[in-house]
Amino acid sequence: MEHFDEIRPYHDEEVRPTLNRLVADSSFLNILARHNYPALTENCGPLMEWLTGVIVRRKLRNINDVRGFQSIVEPFLSKVIDKTTSRVSYSGLEHLEKGKPYLFLSNHRDIVLDPAFVNYGLYKNDMETPRLAIGDNLLSRPFVSDLMRLNKSFIVKRSISGRKEKLKTYLTLSAYIHHSIETGHSIWIAQSEGRAKDGNDQTDTAIIKMLNMSKRGKDLSFADSIRTLNIVPVAISYEYDPCDCSKAKELYNTEQHGQYHKADNEDMLSIAAGIEGFKGHVHIAFGAPLTGNYHSATEVATAANNHIHAHYTLHPSNYIAWDLMKSEYDSSRIPAIETLIPSSVLSAKRVEFKQRLHRCPKEHHPLLLKMYAMPVINHYRQKGLLS
Repeated sequence: MEHFDEIRPYHDEEVRPTLNRLVADSSFLNILARHNYPALTENCGPLMEWLTGVIVRRKLRNINDVRGFQSIVEPFLSKVIDKTTSRVSYSGLEHLEKGKPYLFLSNHRDIVLDPAFVNYGLYKNDMETPRLAIGDNLLSRPFVSDLMRLNKSFIVKRSISGRKEKLKTYLTLSAYIHHSIETGHSIWIAQSEGRAKDGNDQTDTAIIKMLNMSKRGKDLSFADSIRTLNIVPVAISYEYDPCDCSKAKELYNTEQHGQYHKADNEDMLSIAAGIEGFKGHVHIAFGAPLTGNYHSATEVATAANNHIHAHYTLHPSNYIAWDLMKSEYDSSRIPAIETLIPSSVLSAKRVEFKQRLHRCPKEHHPLLLKMYAMPVINHYRQKGLLS
């Protein structure tokens, strides 16, 4: 297991020393103080940082293992759900056996909340939560790395360069994922690197190829290697994306200038906006494990996409966006929006969506509309009702 020490989550015996390190970290306490007491911290920073340290130490004083740490995280997530969603719903949990490890292959819209919502549903159903894949680009500060690894995150090294270094890194990552499944630990990983900012959820075949890398040449066929992972596609759908305007801005600048340069703290701001912003109805759909006789990464990616596109919950926001841009498509075989959403709901939802649209600059509107409409496009393309 020492082979994976650089990337693995913390073990139970590492929890207490890590918590002791966190409650002594001035940067961590300052951010907590500014989040919980912004006005007071602005005027009395050192005092509020000290007070925050006292409160945090008291809350964490009896936490000595990962499960205990997650018991502290769960009420925080419950509060986020109460404050920022109209409801959170789940489907497909009947496909999962308690005690059996799975690789949850999920679409990716929010940096923190995608795996958090998966965790929450499993935790509430008395199932073990998975180990979470997180890019090292998000671990800019030591306390962030500590927090994520306490919460069963393992590190995907994206910042490496050089072909040999990348190959070694991906082999280690593949081996770690297989080792986790073989020893009874589930995994959560996004279907592609980075969020689907344009709303187009597609599984990257490079992810599937990486999963198989450590098993090549070991008398195990590709199909058998994939089956041992118990891959479960997961479709996470947000009625509203708190980061929609910032994503449209990034897409617009990339489209106009060929690139987009992130500010140093942009990922942290996206994390905060995703957590604190209003999301409306959120639905998480677990699929049945992929047990077919797959012969290539493309076949696995297609099977995952088929589930995600078919089971993505299409909210009024998705249909309204589609309705506003459908003239760009031959959409005669897609039902009219009036037949899909009750008139008593549709009128209010149109107003709500247009208010959201007008929060963004007008030149960004087409990109934001497509962001919300893409799940509709993918859903009906799969059904053969849209070319």
